[in-house]
Amino acid sequence: MRTGNYITQLQGQLQYKAFIPHALPFSVNMDEDLQSLLSKADLALGRLDGVADILPNVDFFILMYVRKEATLSSQIEGTQATFVDVLKAEARIEDAEVHKDVDEVLNYINAMNYGIERLKELPLSLRLIREIHAKLLQGVRGEHKTPGEFRTSQNWVGGASLQTAVFIPPPHIEIMKLMGNLEEYLHNITPTPVLIKTGLVHAQFETIHPFLDGNGRIGRLLVTFYLYQQGILRRPLLYLSDFFRDHRQAYYDKLNAFREKEDIEGWLKFFLEGVITTSEKAVDTAREIISLREISVASVASLGRSAEKGMLLLNTLYRMPILRVRDVEAITSLSNPNALVLVSKFVKLGILKETTGYKRNRVYSYSDYIKLFS
Repeated sequence: MRTGNYITQLQGQLQYKAFIPHALPFSVNMDEDLQSLLSKADLALGRLDGVADILPNVDFFILMYVRKEATLSSQIEGTQATFVDVLKAEARIEDAEVHKDVDEVLNYINAMNYGIERLKELPLSLRLIREIHAKLLQGVRGEHKTPGEFRTSQNWVGGASLQTAVFIPPPHIEIMKLMGNLEEYLHNITPTPVLIKTGLVHAQFETIHPFLDGNGRIGRLLVTFYLYQQGILRRPLLYLSDFFRDHRQAYYDKLNAFREKEDIEGWLKFFLEGVITTSEKAVDTAREIISLREISVASVASLGRSAEKGMLLLNTLYRMPILRVRDVEAITSLSNPNALVLVSKFVKLGILKETTGYKRNRVYSYSDYIKLFS
């Protein structure tokens, strides 16, 4: 097989078969359909990269997408926290309806941001992957599963035991050799198109499953980090968890077929479809943000004396779209009565919406903006 083989482990009732992948690179049959998808994906990524030139503040756009990616990638792994839960938690708004596992999503955001910053001084490497993993599991579910360290025992995917597992990755004694090969492949200068390499890296990482927990999330982060490091994207703008969550069963099926039926091309076609779909949606969202901002700026400009403070508040909403009156006080340096008046004006303009119904400590959201990422 091109991708690897199942090898029997242990004996008797404890016997099981673990999949041991071959070393990268794998041979790929670049048929007409795959070549067409690759061309479309390259074009879609080019348009996505251009978003950095058209948005008023691309950093706020990235911040929101990072939050969305963290939420969706964590949901694939079973967390219940929502995108709005994350926004409330970051704004330190206490809400009994916020899911407790929101901390896992916040950890994902921290791990992602940490990785992006470290890439400025450190190549994408096993060291960096372990550092990001440590950030991901710090103080949350999985914190006792050796954060930042490759596993030293057998793990499995699905099922209650090795004997009932859906998939069993290679034994731990194979991890360093396989991950060393993965690291070498990341930096090999080959004629293989970057997106093809990226798809192979993700599938190989998920097959190795080098950690006891967090493999799915780290594997999806590798996609963005690798494209960013290779200069395909000037900013970390591509996040595939939205596509993978919407096609979750197909995602698992394609990865299994990649391993068990050596359907490398089938996986790569699915992966490239994800790149195309996700890139196009992100570009559409960017255009909608520009349109929404133009409308909002025109509305705030009509506030007369309040327009200057209003613009301060509006610009902050792109970074912090859920807030309270006391947050507005800090943003604008207005006293409570005047801050409340400004918020009331934003509500009348349709920019802010009150979401709590409380008489005190009311929470307001820039809901039209949040909806663009939901």
